[in-house]
Amino acid sequence: DRKSGKTKRKRKILKEEEDMRKKFITLLTATALGLGVLAGCGSGSGTGDTSAQTDTSKSVEITNVSYDPTRELYVAYNELFAKHWKEEKGQDVSVVQSHGGSGKQALEVANGLQADVVTLALEGDVDAVKDAGLIEEGYTSEFPLDSSPYTSTIVFLVRKGNPKNIQDWDDLIKDGVGVITPNPKTSGGARWNYLAAWYYFESQGESEDEIEKNMKKLYENVLVLDSGARGATTSFVENGQGDVLLAWENEAFLSLDEHPGEYEIMVPSVSILCQPTVAVVDEVVDKRGTRDVATEYLNYLYSDEAQKLEAEWYYRPSNDEILKQFEYAGGSNTITELPSDGKWIITNVDLTDISHFGGWTEATKKHFQDGGVFDSIYEEK
Repeated sequence: DRKSGKTKRKRKILKEEEDMRKKFITLLTATALGLGVLAGCGSGSGTGDTSAQTDTSKSVEITNVSYDPTRELYVAYNELFAKHWKEEKGQDVSVVQSHGGSGKQALEVANGLQADVVTLALEGDVDAVKDAGLIEEGYTSEFPLDSSPYTSTIVFLVRKGNPKNIQDWDDLIKDGVGVITPNPKTSGGARWNYLAAWYYFESQGESEDEIEKNMKKLYENVLVLDSGARGATTSFVENGQGDVLLAWENEAFLSLDEHPGEYEIMVPSVSILCQPTVAVVDEVVDKRGTRDVATEYLNYLYSDEAQKLEAEWYYRPSNDEILKQFEYAGGSNTITELPSDGKWIITNVDLTDISHFGGWTEATKKHFQDGGVFDSIYEEK
């Protein structure tokens, strides 16, 4: 496999670069705001700088603010897109990446982190940027499939041999099981984890009171709430904490790749279709003159080339024909090693989606806002 032996080194490099990138973007933001104040003193309203997208003799740079586990995907995609843009427009493009817990990333952009595009873990986090006045209404209609070019779901990563015999969500509430999952206050992936667990207990015919009691037991077994999914993976894989990691599919499969023979993936009987959402940050691209390149950057995620790349990095393509090319051929919901044929997507799972919870506005209000259900069931250790 072309990724074998590279993933671990790449993760290490990406972790080291992330703090430097965020400092750099923060510096650029502060500089841009300062120049904007100076310019505002001497000029009237304008329509924004369009030179970046009209003068192809100049290179152009855009910033993609994304969620925690997409680092490897976008390193590969940015190379693919740069080639595409050069062929189409004759212009060099570079992409600055920023990664972290999705909710935290949304807050950073809302508070001034200059992003041309956001590629966040869920629509609710993009809404936070919209509510700050930076993204126009109707962004989910700007790109196909509610602006969700790829999907994922939540699986369990356990240690070799599955010593605690963790098969499904009800095993997570047993005494002596150590669970690792991020904090749903800051992580989009953590919210998907929470809702998938809730749906399982609901599917067992439990009342809301019974569901809340079992959710409380589950979070009593959580050993640490990291701010993002990658931090949770580090706690489980690098630091050896816990018996099971609630993980995005891509995080689980990258761990199999990085540590062959040390972990297994358990696909539970029910889960949730996770729909990461992308959007152009209108306020920023109009000021920078980068709307054309930013729009094409997100649009190209739906191309056949990009869809195959997304599947190679363990995201579910939104193109059904390409997804079928990666459907898992095995009969078990336990995966002990990377499939040699590259076919990894298990489809015999009952997947709910966010509409079951009334959409992100309703789900956030009920479960994740201050004073919501999560606050009532989780006691900080």
